[in-house]
Amino acid sequence: MPKLLCLTSHNGFARVAPMADSGHDKIRTLRADDIPAAFALSAQAGWNQTEEDWGTLLTLAPESCLAVEVNGDLAATTTLLCYGRKLAWIGMVLTKPEFQRRGLARQLLARCLERADKMEIETIKLDATDQGRPLYEKFGFRAEQEIHRWSRPGKNVASFSSGGALAPQPWRASDLASFGADRSQLLTRLADRHSPRTLSQSYLFSRPGRLTGYLGPFISENPETARQLIAQRMQNADEAWCWDLFPQKSRCRSLGQRPRLFSAKTTPTHDPRKGISRQGTHHLRHRWI
Repeated sequence: MPKLLCLTSHNGFARVAPMADSGHDKIRTLRADDIPAAFALSAQAGWNQTEEDWGTLLTLAPESCLAVEVNGDLAATTTLLCYGRKLAWIGMVLTKPEFQRRGLARQLLARCLERADKMEIETIKLDATDQGRPLYEKFGFRAEQEIHRWSRPGKNVASFSSGGALAPQPWRASDLASFGADRSQLLTRLADRHSPRTLSQSYLFSRPGRLTGYLGPFISENPETARQLIAQRMQNADEAWCWDLFPQKSRCRSLGQRPRLFSAKTTPTHDPRKGISRQGTHHLRHRWI
């Protein structure tokens, strides 16, 4: 069952000395021409990310998307996406099966943490699988909370409209206060690609996945507005969707259980992820509806 892990002190993880590349292993930044191979890695792991998701990470964090290349083969990846200095998120921690158990993920994670520490990032978070959790705990991460993936099966992957600069953008004024860190660059990138649903100061982002559409980020002023936005986005019963929720958020569960949204017979689907983070003195406030 997914959990969030939290590191309790900004400088509380073990320092790891800079590592030299060994043999034919080369640590470098990801490039645009790596996207097909990176996508193949995430697809092989059964993840829902698309090539577009990889491109978004490279656009927003070109210097902190890292890879290990072995004899010209993309063997492992890790990304670090920063939201100002208050929060950073580690993702895409992947190793090709034939290169596992060689410490490649550990090396990339250490590089990302070193970079975050130099930037004085207050909080670092990530999702972790049972397989990956021991590695993160060695770097001082601790469990924070569980995450459930709710899913609705469908015959088709959800359809999406292209974004546009003229669409309402209520998140520009309110998202920082709601989320607790500045993710405006990410939201702008997502909105440019696929227009979110908006109503007053509430907004529901969505994007395509490899297997199913994603709901979120999603912030609403009240439950009724949240219901309206979800119902509008999921009105086609033939489309497959998923939504990651914190199980203690009872209002989120009640929204997901509404008829024709997420089927109670098939949800929540407990995917093998566990969210983990390292946290400093700043405590992020979340207002997810």
